[in-house]
Amino acid sequence: MANQIYWQKEIETASREQIYAWQSERLVRTVRRVYERVPLYRERMDAAGVKPEDIRGIEDLPKLPFTQKQDLRDTYPYGMFAVPMDEVVRLHASSGTTGKQIVVGYTKHDLDIWADTCARQLCAVGAKKGDKIHISYGYGLFTGGLGLHGGAEKLGATVIPVSSGNTARQITIIEDFGSDIICCTPSYAMYIAEEMERMGVDTSRLRLRAGIFGAEPWTEEMRRQLEQKLNIKAYDIYGLTEIIGPGVAYECSEQRGMHVNEDHFIIEIINPETGEPLPEGEQGEIVFTCITKEAFPLIRFRTRDIGVISHKPCSCGRTFVRMSKPRGRTDDMIIIRGVNVFPSQVESVLLKLGFAPNYQLVVDRKGSLDTLEVKVEITNEAFDDVTTSLSNLEHKISEEIKNLLGVTAKVTLVAPNSIARSEGKAKRVIDNRKLHD
Repeated sequence: MANQIYWQKEIETASREQIYAWQSERLVRTVRRVYERVPLYRERMDAAGVKPEDIRGIEDLPKLPFTQKQDLRDTYPYGMFAVPMDEVVRLHASSGTTGKQIVVGYTKHDLDIWADTCARQLCAVGAKKGDKIHISYGYGLFTGGLGLHGGAEKLGATVIPVSSGNTARQITIIEDFGSDIICCTPSYAMYIAEEMERMGVDTSRLRLRAGIFGAEPWTEEMRRQLEQKLNIKAYDIYGLTEIIGPGVAYECSEQRGMHVNEDHFIIEIINPETGEPLPEGEQGEIVFTCITKEAFPLIRFRTRDIGVISHKPCSCGRTFVRMSKPRGRTDDMIIIRGVNVFPSQVESVLLKLGFAPNYQLVVDRKGSLDTLEVKVEITNEAFDDVTTSLSNLEHKISEEIKNLLGVTAKVTLVAPNSIARSEGKAKRVIDNRKLHD
């Protein structure tokens, strides 16, 4: 790793005892801060009979109450911030099921941490000063683009902030600018690869050697295809807007799980039904606690992602715990092209437009891109109307969904009572994507 100038060996290969010591000290400090500054935490801790002085180290973490996404919606927009707004230098956001966005804030120190965690990911895949990092994640309130952007700058590399879209232009830039590493969603990387193939681009002549792909589920089969088609090594990255963004965990050269940045985040695996911590190796819900963030430090945040962790030694030398790719969700969220979509969001659009909540989401993959079809039942009167009227309604619903979610959906109006009913929980989502190896 001589050429990887951002290799933080003293941190990333620290002993478990040192990691636990860091985590304990930082957890105690963070709990004290949020108790004093965030009303929701003070109320929850008081209700649980827990005071800051009861938290003396990481072993006391299970005493603390969980935080859930609904808490962030209920305190929209700034109720969970632990610093005055004049110390917040940037805001990001992710969508919520009601259409309200979950707003997160960053101090300058938080942005430094974020850049640091993303720089570690870049270093782990072999990036170095002078490399050209081609970033095709979206920029804006979405954390993907600016997260890797900060990491590349921290590394000392050259950032190419292309953002997403305009694939022909992306390919021209990759060829002409000499991009070394590409960062985007795996499905978009596959689309770029297919377009290159269609255009007759010889990928063996490109400088590209690695890709960092996240923000949506992808399989080992897709990894193999991306590596073959783009002539690169393909790496996974994990993050949540609520925790910090990309860079919470990252793959190293071994590609056998993602190392969690444990000096900044504590990971737990819990039984999603009981909330009880599970031993290493057992599958459960992933929970994160932020221990160095200033503006928006979450305590025991339930991600709803399902996975496992391992402390087995990694041949890369890093001692940070590894987490698996998320193996599913405990709720009904689906991810379309890197965007979180909940059936209740679509339902809110239909209700707003006067439709009954009889609908179904059909998710598929056409080529390498995810597709979303929304089937909506209409009344007998509307169904008997002229085709042009139905077409206009479909277009209107599609526009409203895109405005709310930022995702293009094909809307199909179907005959009354044509969507199967259930006496139990309605089957709102049919996911035809092949996400299993």
